[in-house]
Amino acid sequence: MKNYTLPVMVVAAMLSLPPAAFGHFLELIPSADIVSAEGGRTITIEAVFTHPFDRGPAMEMAAPTRFGVRTGATDRDLTAQLEAFKVDGKTAFRARHTFTEPGDYVFYMAPAPYWEAAEGKSIIHYTKVVVDAFGGEEGWDTVVGLPVEIEPLVRPYGLWTGNAFSGIVRQNGKPVPFATVEVEWKNDGSLTAPADPFITQVVKTDGNGVFTYVMPRAGWWGFAALVDGDKPLPGPDGKPAPVELGGLIWVRTVDMK
Repeated sequence: MKNYTLPVMVVAAMLSLPPAAFGHFLELIPSADIVSAEGGRTITIEAVFTHPFDRGPAMEMAAPTRFGVRTGATDRDLTAQLEAFKVDGKTAFRARHTFTEPGDYVFYMAPAPYWEAAEGKSIIHYTKVVVDAFGGEEGWDTVVGLPVEIEPLVRPYGLWTGNAFSGIVRQNGKPVPFATVEVEWKNDGSLTAPADPFITQVVKTDGNGVFTYVMPRAGWWGFAALVDGDKPLPGPDGKPAPVELGGLIWVRTVDMK
């Protein structure tokens, strides 16, 4: 008789492990990324900390430390406009914004640290998305100055499915060579991954901090550049714990029909 004890024990041990941290994305999704006078001047932007491809579960968000928009040389703090709402019973945030002038508007969010117990570290993902208003089409490559940030090398709107997106990962303004960039599609429920590695795509920057990824499906795509924080933060027990910093950008692709 064959002994199946060891394989069963191994499987049981694997099932008892905490879930992988892959797929933690702060979604910052506007109701429109291209705004025209005919289509309406007001959009809604929702911020949800979740697993985009898996469509959840959402994770609890504390109030962001900053939410703003940069257009040209103007930087506006919109933090006071945030309203809390629930997704999967967890706190998320949203705001409305009305456009009055042409331009590219870089919306950005600095979230409060999130404690990831499975990895014993805090996560802070600085996130941005670009909205073009009234055909401005200037300023889409503006760098806000976040601690970790992706500087787009490709205009991050008006993209067809199959277009490539490229960017420079910067930490404290400097390019980060060989940084890990996780990529996920915001699943609309139409696709099931054949295996876990298909859920979160992983690329790395080159020696100049540049990465490229071809987006194979229509919808919203999140790019998360991950680096180690310079300083630890206190964990729930009060002891210093490592910090994962992320620089995220969201872009949308559309099928060519």
